[in-house]
Amino acid sequence: PYNVNLKRDAYRASVILQGTTAYCVPKAIVLAAAGRAVGLPTRLGYADVRNHLATPRLLEQLGTDVFAFHGFTEIFLEERWLKVTPTFNSRLCERFGVLPLEFDGVSDALFQPFDAAGRRHMEYIRDRGSFADFPFEEMLRVYAEVYPSFGVRDLESEEGGLFEDRGTLGG
Repeated sequence: PYNVNLKRDAYRASVILQGTTAYCVPKAIVLAAAGRAVGLPTRLGYADVRNHLATPRLLEQLGTDVFAFHGFTEIFLEERWLKVTPTFNSRLCERFGVLPLEFDGVSDALFQPFDAAGRRHMEYIRDRGSFADFPFEEMLRVYAEVYPSFGVRDLESEEGGLFEDRGTLGG
């Protein structure tokens, strides 16, 4: 989340795929779109997680170890919704000493609570719900609440002015 884009169009799968980096929210959108493209019912899920292994840089940027509005994808298989977190690639897993998530089509594949060394990793602390479409305004509301340093001012204004005319945060 070093580069959170604050423009609605940045959260379309076709736009996300043109980029070279993404965090959990856009990755979940792409996975949902890919599932739908092959006929699988999907929806987007969001939760707040406490990241016990966050880097000092990220903790400083966010001002907290809570990652609000963590995105994951829910896929409907065998008459039930399964949760899948498409966030960490193998390089990130190796860097943080976390085993890669495996999705078997039977069980949820959410962040592991512990890393490979047994240290706390991710802790799900608040469910923010499931959505058929990306809830852009809800994400902005949550970010304004949890990350006041992001500079949110008027959530009722047009999207270009929501974050003091900044298109992205971080870099």
